[in-house]
Amino acid sequence: MDSVFFRMENINKFYHMGDEDMQVLKDVNLEIQEGEYLSVLGPSGSGKSTLMNIIGCLDTATSGQYILRDHVIEDMTESELADIRSQAVGFVFQNSQLLPRLDAVRNVELPLIYAGVSQRERTRRAKEMLDRVGLADRMGHYPNQLSGGQQQRVAIARALVTNPGILLADEPTGALDQKTGKQIMQLFRELNEEGRSIIMITHDMNIAANAKRVVHIIDGVLTEGGGTADA
Repeated sequence: MDSVFFRMENINKFYHMGDEDMQVLKDVNLEIQEGEYLSVLGPSGSGKSTLMNIIGCLDTATSGQYILRDHVIEDMTESELADIRSQAVGFVFQNSQLLPRLDAVRNVELPLIYAGVSQRERTRRAKEMLDRVGLADRMGHYPNQLSGGQQQRVAIARALVTNPGILLADEPTGALDQKTGKQIMQLFRELNEEGRSIIMITHDMNIAANAKRVVHIIDGVLTEGGGTADA
């Protein structure tokens, strides 16, 4: 890991609430190297989801600078940000957010449709990703024919199919039982060992400990520290 994937400098985020401005992030400084596996650990309302949205270019900071692969995000147009979201970042949410009327392959293909990839190529890549997450025998199944863990694996395959530079996972095991959650965490570890950069947002210290680096966020203030999977 010898290159910086992104760097945040003095990031602040305010939301206008009635007659007041509420500060959600307070002078956040964070640097991520290519290939890192980072957990952002914090309780509900701590600002961790806001931070994830800024990292993923779903939202922008009120002040500060965010540099993603040499791009100054604050200087980019909405069209350029959309390209970043579709190409540089893969998202995995607590609920898989699969489309119920599409089978696993078609769900995984979706980001490639938006990217203009041909049908033959996107089907090939979708099947390849489903095989990678252990669902080679479930490609034609619809979401209601899959377990919760299998649905989340489809969601992970969908996030990876564009070969993004970083995978952002927001409480990825929150809707799963403990055994299934451990299987998903094992998959994340394998993906990281293959060189994938991963940021996991969680309130659970045990889940956070799967990462190689942990940062804490409380009341919008980010600090380094915490156990790691290697500790």
